[in-house]
Amino acid sequence: MNQILFYPMSPSRNNFIFEYFQDLNPNQVLQFEKLGFLYPEWNARINVISRRDIDHLFLHHIIHSLSIAKVIRFKPGTAVMDAGTGGGFPGIPLAILFPDTHFTLVDSIAKKIKVVEAITADLELKNVSSLCVRFEEIRDVFDFVTGRAVSDLTSFLPMVRKNIREKNRNEIPNGILYLKGGELEAEISSLPGKATVYDLSKYFSEDFFLTKKLIHLHNF
Repeated sequence: MNQILFYPMSPSRNNFIFEYFQDLNPNQVLQFEKLGFLYPEWNARINVISRRDIDHLFLHHIIHSLSIAKVIRFKPGTAVMDAGTGGGFPGIPLAILFPDTHFTLVDSIAKKIKVVEAITADLELKNVSSLCVRFEEIRDVFDFVTGRAVSDLTSFLPMVRKNIREKNRNEIPNGILYLKGGELEAEISSLPGKATVYDLSKYFSEDFFLTKKLIHLHNF
């Protein structure tokens, strides 16, 4: 088995990870460090992050993905579908943080899944599966479905509600964990079930998070 190589991160990148997530084991530290090199390399070939945003990889994409962990610590055996994963967000960072949770990363664009598969193989993530298919075609059930500004919630919810397992195993009810910014009151008010909105600026001090939120939809 190939060992993960050590890629030293710049101090600013280190601070983003270790300031907010202080209980990482050595292997997780190495995996996050390696992301700082893998994504720019792949993004130069297949654009999964905007060219102007790649310099903000850790803050805008990795930490943003990991913000879900400020609300829930997945119990071992939890199953999560990352619908419309793109280049692997939030699925890949979460899979590093929760090695005992299984993540199914789904996207209909083959070149994006190619990047996901290459990065998960390079990191030796055994808790990740990837599928190149429209997520609304998936019939399997999961404890949670994650998404990151894939579409309006009024469109997203009907496509994935069939994928939510009824029996709960975590501290919060099974449902959708959705990362989005902006004003959401009107959008959420039209949805069935219950919505809990977490303001991410409560957990992170950077200006990027001032308008960012995590929405937990459940009991729909």
